Amino acid sequence: MLFNLLSGNLDFKAAITQVLAILMIVFLVLPFHEWAHAITAKKLGDTSIQYRGRLTLNPLAHIDPFGALALLLFGFGWAKPVPVDPRNFKHPKLGMGIVALMGPVANIVAAIVGGFIFHAVNAFAPDFFTGAGFGQYVYLFLLYYIQINVSLAVFNLLPIPPLDGSKILFIFLPDKAVAWFYRYQQIISIVLIALLWVGVLRIPLNFLSKYVLTFVNWITSLPFSFVG
Repeated sequence: MLFNLLSGNLDFKAAITQVLAILMIVFLVLPFHEWAHAITAKKLGDTSIQYRGRLTLNPLAHIDPFGALALLLFGFGWAKPVPVDPRNFKHPKLGMGIVALMGPVANIVAAIVGGFIFHAVNAFAPDFFTGAGFGQYVYLFLLYYIQINVSLAVFNLLPIPPLDGSKILFIFLPDKAVAWFYRYQQIISIVLIALLWVGVLRIPLNFLSKYVLTFVNWITSLPFSFVG
Protein backbone atom coordinates (compact mmCIF):
# COMPACT_ATOMS: atom_id res chain seq x y z
CA MET A 1 0.00 0.00 0.00
CA LEU A 2 2.71 2.48 0.95
CA PHE A 3 4.55 1.48 -2.22
CA ASN A 4 1.54 2.75 -4.20
CA LEU A 5 1.79 6.07 -2.37
CA LEU A 6 5.52 6.41 -3.08
CA SER A 7 4.96 5.60 -6.75
CA GLY A 8 2.24 8.23 -7.02
CA ASN A 9 -0.69 5.84 -7.42
CA LEU A 10 -2.43 7.20 -4.30
CA ASP A 11 -3.22 10.81 -3.43
CA PHE A 12 -2.91 12.08 0.13
CA LYS A 13 -6.61 11.69 0.97
CA ALA A 14 -6.69 8.08 -0.24
CA ALA A 15 -3.42 7.29 1.51
CA ILE A 16 -4.38 8.70 4.91
CA THR A 17 -7.78 6.97 4.94
CA GLN A 18 -6.26 3.67 3.85
CA VAL A 19 -3.61 3.87 6.58
CA LEU A 20 -6.31 4.62 9.18
CA ALA A 21 -8.39 1.68 7.94
CA ILE A 22 -5.38 -0.64 8.17
CA LEU A 23 -4.55 0.58 11.68
CA MET A 24 -8.12 -0.11 12.80
CA ILE A 25 -7.88 -3.60 11.34
CA VAL A 26 -4.50 -4.21 13.02
CA PHE A 27 -5.66 -3.05 16.45
CA LEU A 28 -9.30 -4.18 16.40
CA VAL A 29 -10.13 -6.67 13.64
CA LEU A 30 -7.06 -8.91 13.69
CA PRO A 31 -7.45 -9.38 17.47
CA PHE A 32 -11.14 -10.16 16.84
CA HIS A 33 -10.06 -12.67 14.17
CA GLU A 34 -7.67 -14.45 16.55
CA TRP A 35 -10.11 -14.26 19.47
CA ALA A 36 -12.69 -15.98 17.25
CA HIS A 37 -10.23 -18.85 16.77
CA ALA A 38 -9.55 -19.04 20.50
CA ILE A 39 -13.15 -18.90 21.76
CA THR A 40 -14.24 -21.48 19.18
CA ALA A 41 -11.42 -23.82 20.22
CA LYS A 42 -12.49 -23.50 23.86
CA LYS A 43 -16.14 -24.17 23.02
CA LEU A 44 -15.13 -27.29 21.09
CA GLY A 45 -13.16 -28.72 24.01
CA ASP A 46 -9.67 -27.23 24.04
CA THR A 47 -10.00 -25.72 27.53
CA SER A 48 -6.21 -25.35 27.73
CA ILE A 49 -6.60 -22.33 25.41
CA GLN A 50 -7.62 -20.20 28.38
CA TYR A 51 -4.11 -20.53 29.83
CA ARG A 52 -2.38 -19.26 26.68
CA GLY A 53 -3.43 -15.64 27.01
CA ARG A 54 -5.41 -15.49 23.76
CA LEU A 55 -8.99 -15.39 25.05
CA THR A 56 -8.89 -11.61 24.91
CA LEU A 57 -9.49 -8.77 22.48
CA ASN A 58 -6.40 -6.98 23.78
CA PRO A 59 -4.36 -6.27 20.61
CA LEU A 60 -1.08 -6.69 22.49
CA ALA A 61 -1.86 -10.39 22.88
CA HIS A 62 -2.36 -10.90 19.15
CA ILE A 63 -0.35 -8.41 17.08
CA ASP A 64 2.62 -9.68 15.10
CA PRO A 65 4.81 -6.63 14.27
CA PHE A 66 6.00 -8.10 10.97
CA GLY A 67 2.47 -9.12 9.99
CA ALA A 68 1.16 -5.64 10.80
CA LEU A 69 3.97 -4.04 8.77
CA ALA A 70 3.27 -6.38 5.84
CA LEU A 71 -0.40 -5.36 5.89
CA LEU A 72 0.60 -1.70 5.82
CA LEU A 73 3.16 -2.14 3.04
CA PHE A 74 1.67 -4.80 0.81
CA GLY A 75 -2.02 -5.05 1.73
CA PHE A 76 -1.79 -8.54 3.25
CA GLY A 77 -0.63 -9.49 6.71
CA TRP A 78 -1.20 -11.62 9.76
CA ALA A 79 -1.42 -11.75 13.54
CA LYS A 80 0.19 -14.23 15.92
CA PRO A 81 -1.46 -17.63 15.36
CA VAL A 82 -3.51 -18.98 18.25
CA PRO A 83 -1.94 -22.23 19.52
CA VAL A 84 -4.70 -24.85 19.39
CA ASP A 85 -4.34 -28.48 20.48
CA PRO A 86 -6.63 -30.57 18.24
CA ARG A 87 -6.16 -33.60 20.52
CA ASN A 88 -8.66 -31.95 22.85
CA PHE A 89 -11.38 -32.09 20.20
CA LYS A 90 -13.75 -35.04 19.85
CA HIS A 91 -13.05 -34.99 16.10
CA PRO A 92 -9.61 -33.36 15.68
CA LYS A 93 -9.65 -32.56 11.95
CA LEU A 94 -13.26 -31.35 11.98
CA GLY A 95 -12.60 -29.29 15.09
CA MET A 96 -9.54 -27.65 13.58
CA GLY A 97 -11.51 -26.90 10.42
CA ILE A 98 -14.28 -25.19 12.37
CA VAL A 99 -11.78 -23.23 14.47
CA ALA A 100 -9.98 -22.13 11.29
CA LEU A 101 -13.22 -21.07 9.59
CA MET A 102 -14.15 -18.71 12.41
CA GLY A 103 -11.21 -16.38 11.64
CA PRO A 104 -12.35 -15.46 8.11
CA VAL A 105 -15.94 -15.35 9.39
CA ALA A 106 -14.80 -12.70 11.88
CA ASN A 107 -13.41 -10.62 9.00
CA ILE A 108 -16.68 -10.95 7.09
CA VAL A 109 -18.61 -9.89 10.21
CA ALA A 110 -16.32 -6.86 10.54
CA ALA A 111 -16.90 -6.01 6.87
CA ILE A 112 -20.68 -6.33 7.33
CA VAL A 113 -20.56 -3.95 10.31
CA GLY A 114 -18.71 -1.45 8.14
CA GLY A 115 -21.26 -1.97 5.38
CA PHE A 116 -24.19 -1.29 7.71
CA ILE A 117 -22.54 1.95 8.86
CA PHE A 118 -21.88 2.97 5.26
CA HIS A 119 -25.46 2.37 4.11
CA ALA A 120 -26.98 3.89 7.27
CA VAL A 121 -25.08 7.14 6.73
CA ASN A 122 -25.92 7.10 3.03
CA ALA A 123 -29.61 6.53 3.78
CA PHE A 124 -30.15 9.03 6.59
CA ALA A 125 -27.54 11.67 5.73
CA PRO A 126 -26.99 11.32 1.96
CA ASP A 127 -25.23 14.67 1.64
CA PHE A 128 -22.55 13.69 4.16
CA PHE A 129 -20.52 11.66 1.65
CA THR A 130 -20.94 14.04 -1.29
CA GLY A 131 -19.04 17.00 0.13
CA ALA A 132 -15.34 17.61 -0.26
CA GLY A 133 -14.61 17.76 3.46
CA PHE A 134 -14.64 15.31 6.34
CA GLY A 135 -17.39 13.20 4.78
CA GLN A 136 -15.10 12.23 1.90
CA TYR A 137 -12.53 10.92 4.39
CA VAL A 138 -15.19 8.84 6.15
CA TYR A 139 -16.45 7.58 2.80
CA LEU A 140 -13.00 6.40 1.69
CA PHE A 141 -12.20 5.02 5.14
CA LEU A 142 -15.32 2.81 5.16
CA LEU A 143 -14.68 1.62 1.61
CA TYR A 144 -11.08 0.65 2.40
CA TYR A 145 -12.10 -0.90 5.73
CA ILE A 146 -14.71 -3.13 4.05
CA GLN A 147 -12.46 -4.03 1.11
CA ILE A 148 -9.47 -4.96 3.28
CA ASN A 149 -11.57 -7.13 5.58
CA VAL A 150 -13.07 -8.98 2.62
CA SER A 151 -9.61 -9.40 1.07
CA LEU A 152 -8.23 -10.82 4.32
CA ALA A 153 -11.15 -13.25 4.61
CA VAL A 154 -10.71 -14.48 1.03
CA PHE A 155 -6.93 -14.68 1.41
CA ASN A 156 -7.19 -16.71 4.63
CA LEU A 157 -9.64 -19.12 3.01
CA LEU A 158 -7.09 -20.19 0.39
CA PRO A 159 -6.50 -23.93 0.94
CA ILE A 160 -2.75 -23.41 1.32
CA PRO A 161 -0.83 -24.00 4.58
CA PRO A 162 -0.56 -22.24 6.95
CA LEU A 163 -3.70 -20.29 5.99
CA ASP A 164 -7.04 -21.06 7.63
CA GLY A 165 -8.38 -22.56 4.42
CA SER A 166 -5.85 -25.39 4.61
CA LYS A 167 -7.35 -26.58 7.92
CA ILE A 168 -10.76 -26.66 6.27
CA LEU A 169 -9.31 -28.63 3.35
CA PHE A 170 -7.71 -31.10 5.78
CA ILE A 171 -11.17 -32.21 6.95
CA PHE A 172 -11.60 -33.96 3.61
CA LEU A 173 -8.06 -35.30 3.17
CA PRO A 174 -6.64 -38.58 4.48
CA ASP A 175 -4.25 -38.36 7.42
CA LYS A 176 -1.23 -39.17 5.23
CA ALA A 177 -1.94 -36.19 2.98
CA VAL A 178 -2.42 -33.90 5.98
CA ALA A 179 0.89 -35.13 7.44
CA TRP A 180 2.61 -34.36 4.12
CA PHE A 181 1.32 -30.79 4.17
CA TYR A 182 2.48 -30.28 7.75
CA ARG A 183 5.89 -31.75 6.91
CA TYR A 184 6.45 -29.24 4.12
CA GLN A 185 4.47 -26.35 5.57
CA GLN A 186 7.49 -24.07 5.90
CA ILE A 187 8.45 -24.53 2.26
CA ILE A 188 4.85 -24.05 1.15
CA SER A 189 4.66 -20.84 3.20
CA ILE A 190 7.76 -19.46 1.47
CA VAL A 191 6.27 -20.29 -1.93
CA LEU A 192 3.01 -18.60 -0.89
CA ILE A 193 4.83 -15.40 0.10
CA ALA A 194 6.78 -15.46 -3.18
CA LEU A 195 3.55 -15.82 -5.19
CA LEU A 196 2.04 -12.91 -3.32
CA TRP A 197 5.18 -10.84 -3.85
CA VAL A 198 5.19 -11.29 -7.63
CA GLY A 199 1.41 -10.83 -7.85
CA VAL A 200 0.49 -14.25 -9.23
CA LEU A 201 -2.38 -14.62 -6.75
CA ARG A 202 -3.70 -11.10 -7.29
CA ILE A 203 -6.08 -12.02 -10.11
CA PRO A 204 -7.85 -14.96 -8.38
CA LEU A 205 -7.94 -13.09 -5.05
CA ASN A 206 -9.44 -9.99 -6.67
CA PHE A 207 -11.94 -12.14 -8.58
CA LEU A 208 -13.16 -13.90 -5.42
CA SER A 209 -13.12 -10.70 -3.35
CA LYS A 210 -15.34 -9.00 -5.92
CA TYR A 211 -18.13 -11.54 -5.37
CA VAL A 212 -17.82 -11.45 -1.59
CA LEU A 213 -17.93 -7.65 -1.69
CA THR A 214 -21.09 -7.85 -3.79
CA PHE A 215 -22.66 -10.12 -1.17
CA VAL A 216 -21.62 -7.83 1.71
CA ASN A 217 -22.98 -4.79 -0.13
CA TRP A 218 -26.26 -6.56 -0.89
CA ILE A 219 -26.90 -7.87 2.61
CA THR A 220 -25.97 -4.58 4.32
CA SER A 221 -28.09 -2.47 1.95
CA LEU A 222 -31.26 -4.52 2.49
CA PRO A 223 -32.42 -2.84 5.74
CA PHE A 224 -32.17 0.57 4.05
CA SER A 225 -33.84 -0.33 0.75
CA PHE A 226 -37.09 1.41 1.69
CA VAL A 227 -35.55 4.49 3.28
CA GLY A 228 -36.39 7.66 1.40
